Amino acid sequence: MSDLHSYQPASGHGLKHDPFNAIIAPRPIGWISSCDAEGRVNLAPYSFFNAFNYTPPLIGFSSTTWKDTVANIQRTGEFVWNLVTMDLAQAMNATSATVPHDVDEFALGNLTKLDSKLVKPPRVAESPVSFECKLSEIVRLKGADGVEVDAWLTIGEVVMVHIDKRLIQDGVYQTAAARPIVRAGRRGDYFEIRPDAMFEMPRPA
Repeated sequence: MSDLHSYQPASGHGLKHDPFNAIIAPRPIGWISSCDAEGRVNLAPYSFFNAFNYTPPLIGFSSTTWKDTVANIQRTGEFVWNLVTMDLAQAMNATSATVPHDVDEFALGNLTKLDSKLVKPPRVAESPVSFECKLSEIVRLKGADGVEVDAWLTIGEVVMVHIDKRLIQDGVYQTAAARPIVRAGRRGDYFEIRPDAMFEMPRPA
């Protein structure tokens, strides 16, 4: 048997840095644009993000603490997810800054707002893929003991999809061609998904 480092999270991990979010990696980035009730725009990345259902298509992200993004979505019922690619890495990182509510993160990242079709929050024009979403539910998370924690899972139904046609070949979306980046843990570790790192493994019949 391997020599294991084992620990109970409630008692501490005993390492230089908590390995939890580095083990659950890589993770897609939830780059979420939203608007408040007055129409002011917010853009922020979330590393606890993923897809949860096919029909209807559901995506969601978890916010540790109640942030502007969650508050905006609760009030308006709408948001947009924007794909983060290698070309947009620095811009995405700029939008992660903690700034006052009235600061425009699109300006921080030198990004362009693009009108959505079915929801009010704008898309990131530079992003090759975006999902317009309607709020399904916001769930406050709990531990196994039933005690609520300061974390909020926001789930939305994808009602409109936008894909740069250059990423579609023979009717198939080319995941790696977009060169998306994904979160790898610690304070700032990421991976880039490249075509040479992909392989196919069909499911058993």
